[in-house]
Amino acid sequence: MTINERQDEIIEEFAGFDDWMDKYQLLIDLGNEQAPLDEKYKTEQNLIDGCQSRVWLQADYTDGKIHFQAESDALIVKGIVTLLIRVLDDATPQEILDADLYFIDEIGLKEHLSPTRSNGLLAMIKQMRMYAVAFAAKG
Repeated sequence: MTINERQDEIIEEFAGFDDWMDKYQLLIDLGNEQAPLDEKYKTEQNLIDGCQSRVWLQADYTDGKIHFQAESDALIVKGIVTLLIRVLDDATPQEILDADLYFIDEIGLKEHLSPTRSNGLLAMIKQMRMYAVAFAAKG
């Protein structure tokens, strides 16, 4: 499944809800469904700068693809990072760098986040792209 196909799937999921309280609940549910991050990855090095809550992001490079794992101590943020992982996990560094993450605007996420959460979202995306740059250079 391509990055855009995954984004379209998420847009469809969120389209089923009109009320933003329901969409927040979906985000929380998605975050709760994600497997917890192994304690060995909860390091200072994996903490994302720019997030008000604590978000750890681990990236591994296997067979030319990047695999992400993450955890957050805030429920909605955990849901947001879960969405980003659903879209970008198991993609090549170049696919991640070329990706236009249109689903964020399509589901109305950015406009319904506080400024600090919005900054955190951008910081998560930036960190995922930084991993892609690093792995592309190695690859």
